[in-house]
Amino acid sequence: MQTHLADWIKDTPEGIAAEAILRKCVHCGFCNATCPTYQLRGDELDGPRGRIYLIKQMLEGEPVSARTGLHLDRCLTCRACETTCPSGVQYGKLVDIGRAVAARKLERPWFDRLQRRVLAGVLPRPWLFAPLVTLGRWFRWLLPASLAAKVPADAPAAGARPPIRHARRMLVLAGCVQPALSPDINAAAARVLDRIGISLVEAEGAGCCGALRFHLDYQADGLQDMRRLIDAWWPLVEQGGIEAIVMTASGCGVTVKEYGHHLAGDPAYRDKAARISAMTRDLSEVLQAERVLLERALETTHETTHETASARLDSRATDKPDARSIAFHPPCTLQHGQQLRGVAEGILSAAGFKLVPVPDAHLCCGSAGTYSLLQPALSSQLQADKVAALQSGDASMILTANIGCQSHLAAAARLPVRHWVVALDERMAEMESFK
Repeated sequence: MQTHLADWIKDTPEGIAAEAILRKCVHCGFCNATCPTYQLRGDELDGPRGRIYLIKQMLEGEPVSARTGLHLDRCLTCRACETTCPSGVQYGKLVDIGRAVAARKLERPWFDRLQRRVLAGVLPRPWLFAPLVTLGRWFRWLLPASLAAKVPADAPAAGARPPIRHARRMLVLAGCVQPALSPDINAAAARVLDRIGISLVEAEGAGCCGALRFHLDYQADGLQDMRRLIDAWWPLVEQGGIEAIVMTASGCGVTVKEYGHHLAGDPAYRDKAARISAMTRDLSEVLQAERVLLERALETTHETTHETASARLDSRATDKPDARSIAFHPPCTLQHGQQLRGVAEGILSAAGFKLVPVPDAHLCCGSAGTYSLLQPALSSQLQADKVAALQSGDASMILTANIGCQSHLAAAARLPVRHWVVALDERMAEMESFK
């Protein structure tokens, strides 16, 4: 694609990056075939190719209209287009640049500004979000139906965490909303890793990864959140003994893995950010790398094969023959953002779960951070389609790898929706009962 960027951005880091990305696009349109919003609306401007043209026009100095802002807002940033693109167009980085320019040149309606300000002020602060969730549970009957559905009736019990007792140690991010909505996730991850000789450590003062505010038009605030998280982790990283940084929420994981990109222009944090990104692993990556240890932990003392152990468990659960039949939802941040497809699924299969085929597994569920609150109509359509696909087989539950997707799907599904490591932890505990 030929470009003629305007002088005000041409030689800036953003302009140089945008031009390199734009020049890779060959207009093929393959991206539209996997774009959720294009599939729903059939509008060229609600697909990646159309949005690329809108961004190109902005950067070439053409007037920025409210229509441009609308179509950029409708993008889920699911990055399915990146998986599909034969030319390797880094659409996610381009749309970040485009949204930053649009935010500077457009004045949002007052209610939109207020909504974004409230979300940016509340969600990244666990000390504020958690009590509001509790209030939401108490007064759910007063909330609008769409909001009440997003407030879980209660938080699952976390269970006991193992002590920090192993020489091998990894950092884990508590996250913003996850401790209030599903405290069992990190606790289950700690127990699973403890079984294979790894202790999970949380750094005091570690806050939001920065994704929430960054994607709400507060990019500078989001970058500051990233710096604060690096500051909280750095003493533990610098003194050594930390093998990796483990992410149990794929949305946070894809962001932290890109700290090196986001802070490349900051001399004070550039090197630290690159090291943090290099150390970051999704939980599925960690367990895949430790597959031998994990398989040993899955064995029982009385059986020599997983098949025999599984048969005993089957006979024990005759009242629920499909109890381990699951539908797995790979979040976009896992399968497209981090390009980790089939890893968690393989671990679950090795643990004895039966994975039910799910149609259109590449499509977004409509959660996409705060998208379900800011674009409720499109989000609800995607949610309904995804839930129908996940429940189209004989699964007994739905498993996923991101708290946002988990909460979004649970609001509409008739099956229980859980994080996959919670189900794995319970499975391993069940197998241990035969020892």
